[in-house]
Amino acid sequence: MSDLVGRRAAIVSYRLGMADGVSVTAAQWRTALHALGMRVRTVAGAGRADVMMPGLSAHALRPPSRRALAAALDDVDVVIVDNVCSLPMNRHVGEAVAAYLAGRPAVLRHHDLPWERQSYVDVSDWPPSDPAWTHVTINELARRALGDRGIAATTIYHGFGDQPCPEHRDRVRRQLRVVGDRPLVLQPTRAIARKNVAVGLALTAALDGTYWLSGPAEDGYQHELGALLQSSPVAVRRRLPTGVRMPCAYAACDAVVLPSSWEGFGLPLIESALHRRPIAVGEFPVARELAAYGFRWFSAADPEPLRSWLADPDPSLLDHNEAIARKHFGIDALRRRLGLLLSGSPLCHPSNPACDEGNGACACLIG
Repeated sequence: MSDLVGRRAAIVSYRLGMADGVSVTAAQWRTALHALGMRVRTVAGAGRADVMMPGLSAHALRPPSRRALAAALDDVDVVIVDNVCSLPMNRHVGEAVAAYLAGRPAVLRHHDLPWERQSYVDVSDWPPSDPAWTHVTINELARRALGDRGIAATTIYHGFGDQPCPEHRDRVRRQLRVVGDRPLVLQPTRAIARKNVAVGLALTAALDGTYWLSGPAEDGYQHELGALLQSSPVAVRRRLPTGVRMPCAYAACDAVVLPSSWEGFGLPLIESALHRRPIAVGEFPVARELAAYGFRWFSAADPEPLRSWLADPDPSLLDHNEAIARKHFGIDALRRRLGLLLSGSPLCHPSNPACDEGNGACACLIG
């Protein structure tokens, strides 16, 4: 992997530097690429990036010009495209990026694909592909689906680093006005239909807790969310208080709920383990995929086991989940797989958690 030292990479997306999953995991890749000795530039249409290019925004009326793309990307060795050529939120933008990258080394990382969203289910000619490109998915389900459509891909799971919280747990709880020892149940997601806020509220009610929804309402869900919260019998907290980061939200809560019906990955599955918090999980497909690694989660649809655990916590469950998360989903695991990918070495599919591509002897190695 030493041949990567000094090479230049650019991470390109609709938006970066925000709290959404693409932004968070793009930052993970930047950290891992730096650890490999590479120089990294971020380019985005919205949010915060090294190079801001409004034409890349999901809401841009005009896509970026070839000249603008060339000015930002001509001098890099590999371009990493995060979701711009995956979900056609602004197809003109994706087409402009794809046309510029034709014949050039690029990694297209797919967080979402058209058939995974009802609004794009009729799109049959996306994502684009090119012999010079490498496709990367964030789960095995998407990799197989791409394969069925004639596009070979490699799965690289997210890699999480340590995120210390200097703020004291009690301080954040005071900011939230959490009363006494009532459980604080964190749903660390945006508020959209597939996040199943109603299930999170119901679980919190069964625990006699306070419900904390950290993300904003999006995709026209504001009215429905308002009605749900108004009719709920539980105390509700919204968003992060000023100066409070997500690691501190995990430190402040007593339990995490991720009741989604669909997630491309589900960052809280790993974040809760690393922050040593129990999590109640919905029945979405990628959760079943990641559960194969041996995680011990509670069901979001059945509050009683979590209620019992909170009444008499067993630290061995937290030890178990944290150890799995660090081994398979830590920043070092991401660095190793990215190093292999970018140096042209074979990787194994992560379907079998016992596999270790680093030893070069897996039966499931792929080119």
